Amino acid sequence: QVQLVESGGGLVQAGGSLRLSCAASGSIFSINAMGWYRQAPGKQRELVAAITSGGSTNYVDSVEGRFTISRDNAKNTVYLHMNSLKPEDTAVYSCYAQLNVHRMSVPNVYWGQGTQVTVSS
Repeated sequence: QVQLVESGGGLVQAGGSLRLSCAASGSIFSINAMGWYRQAPGKQRELVAAITSGGSTNYVDSVEGRFTISRDNAKNTVYLHMNSLKPEDTAVYSCYAQLNVHRMSVPNVYWGQGTQVTVSS
C-alpha cells in the first residue's frame, strides 16, 4: 500500500508564510511527478505547482514568485513553501505523486488527505 501524508497547514495572516510537506511511503519503486492542487469553496480544483523527478517545476500564474515547490527524493517528500500569502490562497491543499509500485507497473497517481490553509486579511 502507498500512503501520502501531508502536514503544515494552518491559519496565517496575510503576508505570512507556511510550508506544506507531503511524504510518500509504502511499496514504492520510483516516483515521477509530485505536486500540489488546491480547492477553495465554490471553486474548481486547480494545480498549484508540480515538480518532476529531475527537478523541473511549473506553477499556476497566481502563485508564481511567491510559492516554491521542492522535493527530497531520498525521503520521497515534496514541499510547498508559500510566502506572501493572500486571503485568496485560502483552500484545501492536496498533494499527489505519480509513482510506480514496481519496475514493470504502470504509473498511478496517489493522493494525500488534504490540509487546510486559511489566510486571514
